[in-house]
Amino acid sequence: MNRAAKENGRAGAGADPESIDPVFRAIASRPRRDILRLLVEGTDASSCCGVHDACSCDFAEKLGLSPATVSHHMKVLIESGVVSSVKRGLWVYYRIVPEAFDPVTSEILSWSTGAPSE
Repeated sequence: MNRAAKENGRAGAGADPESIDPVFRAIASRPRRDILRLLVEGTDASSCCGVHDACSCDFAEKLGLSPATVSHHMKVLIESGVVSSVKRGLWVYYRIVPEAFDPVTSEILSWSTGAPSE
């Protein structure tokens, strides 16, 4: 944030930039947005996954990415907080964390309205 914005009390949307910047970086990548879309829409997962979970094999297959590439993208999504993971046996299952997008949504909405978000 620039100095003028700080002096005007407009730290973007009032959200801590250090907490939302990783989310912006995570969603800046097309493959990661595609992975998020699959998590939201469901992957029509094979029998290895639960109803609300997905495993990396689904993303690799549906998006035409190598397992290593999917692993890299999943790491970024997890570190940004927009996806959670749980390991069961040999598999890691992923879920979207909807509330992780709230500060980012507020930030973006503040740009369109010109008002700082809460």
